[in-house]
Amino acid sequence: MRHPHPPPPERSAELRRRFAEEARSERPDLSALCLLVGAEADGTLDEAGLDTAQMELDRLAGQLPFRPGTPRAWAVALRDLLGERYGFHGVAADYRRLESSLLHEVLRRRRGLPILLSVVWLEVARRAGAPVYGVALPGHFVVGFGPQEGQVLADPFDGGRVLTGGDAEMLVAGATGAPLHPSMLEPAAPLDVVSRVLNNIRAWAAARPERSDVGLWAVDLALLLPSHPARLRYERAQLLVQRGEFVAGAVELDAYAEVVGAVDEVAAERVRGEARAARAMLN
Repeated sequence: MRHPHPPPPERSAELRRRFAEEARSERPDLSALCLLVGAEADGTLDEAGLDTAQMELDRLAGQLPFRPGTPRAWAVALRDLLGERYGFHGVAADYRRLESSLLHEVLRRRRGLPILLSVVWLEVARRAGAPVYGVALPGHFVVGFGPQEGQVLADPFDGGRVLTGGDAEMLVAGATGAPLHPSMLEPAAPLDVVSRVLNNIRAWAAARPERSDVGLWAVDLALLLPSHPARLRYERAQLLVQRGEFVAGAVELDAYAEVVGAVDEVAAERVRGEARAARAMLN
């Protein structure tokens, strides 16, 4: 993939306004939010590109059989269409690529991380009327069909393979070493999915200090979600310092210290020390 350039400031401000508005709506649209993340990453993704991606999801949904029937029949229909006919799947190398977390690129390449491939499955199936939802297994995102008592799971990363109970247990054990707990199979809310997508992007950027720009916009978007950990402010401050924006970083460190000080004064003083160190870098 070419190194994407960010959108200009005025375009970025508009994208973030729309992202915040959608995230706070009564029924947040998962595909819209993921595409806005992609537009923040890639300045070439304009309004026509956003529309094209939505139309591609519509087109794929239109090729599903009408009301396949049982949850398993839905899962098989999605596997046959997306996994087998169109070749959507993932490989280990996709974890090293930023575009694997960008929905418009996943639609173009038909490759991506488990969670973005699951977004494709979810949005295509939802448009066709399937009883579908995301399932955030530890370390591996999959999709579920039907009520929990008759739940059928599919793994889009593996081309939509329909999972048995043993398969799900092995996925969890491989990621955590722990047994599968029923709570792990509960539907993931759209905003939880978006938060996890942004977490993946932040992790990708954290492993590449030269791409702190990516980490910063991913944190900024995560802060626009209605619910987010306070520690994101600390992460943002650290990124600003890392990028040489010492004064801005110090200001954010001091603000975070005020929050932390209400529960842990020792930790707050440590953060204030970081703020002083950031300001000293100006000398």
